[in-house]
Amino acid sequence: MQIVEFSPGTLRFAEELPDRAPENGFVWLFVEREQLEAELPLVQRAAQRLGGSQLLDLHCADLLNAAHPSHYDYTSVYDLIVFRRLATQEETGKEAESNGPARSMPAAFRRISTRAVGFAVFDRLLVSVHPAGCFTARAFLQRYLSDAVHSDGLTTTVRSRLPTTPADLMLRMVNVMVDSYLELRKVLSQQLDHWQQELLRPGSRFSNWNALMAARNELHMLEDLCEEQHDAMQEWLDTLREQPASAMPQAERDGLVARSRDVIEHIQRVVHHVRRLEQNAETVVQIHFSAQSNRTNDIMRVLTALTAVFLPLNLIAGIFGMNFEFIPLIHQQDGFWWAMGAMGVIAALLIVLFRRKRYLARSAR
Repeated sequence: MQIVEFSPGTLRFAEELPDRAPENGFVWLFVEREQLEAELPLVQRAAQRLGGSQLLDLHCADLLNAAHPSHYDYTSVYDLIVFRRLATQEETGKEAESNGPARSMPAAFRRISTRAVGFAVFDRLLVSVHPAGCFTARAFLQRYLSDAVHSDGLTTTVRSRLPTTPADLMLRMVNVMVDSYLELRKVLSQQLDHWQQELLRPGSRFSNWNALMAARNELHMLEDLCEEQHDAMQEWLDTLREQPASAMPQAERDGLVARSRDVIEHIQRVVHHVRRLEQNAETVVQIHFSAQSNRTNDIMRVLTALTAVFLPLNLIAGIFGMNFEFIPLIHQQDGFWWAMGAMGVIAALLIVLFRRKRYLARSAR
């Protein structure tokens, strides 16, 4: 467990739980989910001492649940937010190793794997629960430390503004998580564009249908995931707006509302893009099968025209092949050439007729 005290313009790493929150500041406790059960007594003491109330048992179970969907809940003392972030490449690699052979889909869609991050937001305390080795919390600390100078055990920021409240820090971390979804859009679009080119290429023999269907299912899962995130953040924003004006300064409220709107807007952009990818994938599959159907129709039209050309020739050959002794031209020396010439003229006339009617024309590609 890591304990960080935020005061105006400074942060400090604490070895043990402070007796009270800093003046005009707050305390941030972040712990890995795998260690939360062992650290739960300390977390509850911090919640009671710095927040004014212990976490409910139900909320503790939510924080311990690695498969919990994005969710928002609240009490009279604190808010609980569970937000699912994208797994890192290292995490997806370990997941693939533990699950055996990789799924039959490109790596871009295997990145649609998520991890739950939980936040308990008090007035002067933020408790965040992360998966093992989570980049979010450490990335924020590294950012603050890279912009800071050290003196007397305190780390004073010199360039970036430190968060002023637990809700502010929570929204910043959630915003970073959402940004990773925005970055994923480009990778997914490139892979789907590649499949579209393969499907629409003339003479395509596309066979990777299992991967395409699996990717389509992953897009559905991503859409559902983003909608859950949107609902959770929208409920948080509604609760923030419903608080009485005396609960916090107006400037602080406006800042939180602006950050919340920004997060929700980013989530909406991801949802709209995912839906567009789903529509494009379905559309290109329909176009592919329409093109295959048109190609089959072209082939059948040509074969039908050729059959029509040879039909009168077969008739003539059948007539002269009948087992009669007296048939015109059959006993003449040049009868064979007259019959072949007539068959050739009939075939040529039919070919010219079918070409003029475009029965033998190839469809433009």
